[in-house]
Amino acid sequence: MIRKVLLYPLFWLLLALSDPAHAQLSAATLAQVHACRATSSLLLFRGEGFQDTHAARMKADLAALDTAYRRIADPGETLASAHANLLEQLRRGATFGPREEDVPWRYPQELAKALRDFLIAARTREDASEADALPAKVEYLNVQYLSRAYIGTFEIAREDGGIYVGQDERLLLPAIDQALAPLDDKADPSLARLKTRWSFLKTALADLNSQSNALVSASGRPYAPMVVDRHARSMSTALLAKGD
Repeated sequence: MIRKVLLYPLFWLLLALSDPAHAQLSAATLAQVHACRATSSLLLFRGEGFQDTHAARMKADLAALDTAYRRIADPGETLASAHANLLEQLRRGATFGPREEDVPWRYPQELAKALRDFLIAARTREDASEADALPAKVEYLNVQYLSRAYIGTFEIAREDGGIYVGQDERLLLPAIDQALAPLDDKADPSLARLKTRWSFLKTALADLNSQSNALVSASGRPYAPMVVDRHARSMSTALLAKGD
């Protein structure tokens, strides 16, 4: 069992770094994806009872984020500061005890701000196409979903509503739909599978109910964070593999 736990970080890190798109998409784009993934892994780690598999996944996500960040030729002071703060908040979140009262009441807002600031700063380092931004959009929606399921509403950057960091499911779902629509799934079976996965994921994410302050889904059904997370990560991985 100990050997298996020790191997988990290596497995997730190799999986994160093995995508062909890692050599094609910009480092800043990949950094945004891995920042969201590390945040999701922290939320799973806390929300699902501090399991070793989620701790290992978070460690691998942080390593992948570090690799992408180091590949940014000139991150600049703003991005460097945002990166350091995000790492601090993620690692801090893993140290709190398991009870709700163990977590400082401002921490969810501080974590959300740290992620938003990093994503915005990283986005300014590139001129990414909407297609390149798709994996980050999917993972950012996943963070919003897991946040509502485990710790409360995720505060988006509403003052930056023109970019994905300032958007919730009401804008991001149609935007992703629009970006996927032109893809020829008849000529490429992998695209057909991707669109099928998106159809399921979109239905779940549409239930997020971000417009409500009540932490309940639009349908009234319980949130399904682990299922949504699994499909979101699979889809973002497939989108990364399609990167040009």
